[in-house]
Amino acid sequence: MTKFTVLVADDDQEIRDGIEIYLKNDGYDVLKAADGKEALELLEKNTIHLLILDIMMPTMDGITATFKIREMRNIPIIMLSAKAEDSDKIHGLSVGADDYVTKPFHPMELMARVKSQLRRYVQFGTFDGQTKVEIDGLVLNEESKEVTVDGTAVRLTPIEYKITELLMKNAGRVFSINEIYERVWQEEAYNAENIVAVHIRKIREKLEADPKNPRYVKVVWGVGYKIEK
Repeated sequence: MTKFTVLVADDDQEIRDGIEIYLKNDGYDVLKAADGKEALELLEKNTIHLLILDIMMPTMDGITATFKIREMRNIPIIMLSAKAEDSDKIHGLSVGADDYVTKPFHPMELMARVKSQLRRYVQFGTFDGQTKVEIDGLVLNEESKEVTVDGTAVRLTPIEYKITELLMKNAGRVFSINEIYERVWQEEAYNAENIVAVHIRKIREKLEADPKNPRYVKVVWGVGYKIEK
């Protein structure tokens, strides 16, 4: 049975610690962040199944963080906010949150919403116990950081894995060379064309039976690269 990990992001330490107590009492593993930027960094390095995300935070607020998270993950997000107006709730849900809890809240109400979202995630979402992404025989396992093609393991470098992960999780979307570089290397793109092209070529050599006629990693001339849905 999989033990779920919940990330709590709130700039109020007392709220973070209080939510952590209730989550741990219900059997969840807990990670904590003081702002959206720290939450994204933890999400990048850990397998997280649900986020509890405050809207008003320094450095990076919850709305901005949700936009960025939705580019990478489809895990449940429960937003917290002191604002109770319907327009604020609609805004939070429209940017990608799955649920909305207004402060102050009863801890047991929040726990019930956590259970409900995780149940929906397991039954109807992308979670399968190992968090896999699969496209026509190409499988990426986020838990083990492994990639297989038609059941055969493929040995990718960390950078090759990150590029493959980016394209697979956004199947059908075209990424420019600069976008790929900035998302994977986490720095501003400068003369990135050759660097990215070399890594794409190596990925194709490992994933494709015929790299010159690729089944997965496609080039959109003058635009960038994508993996078909």
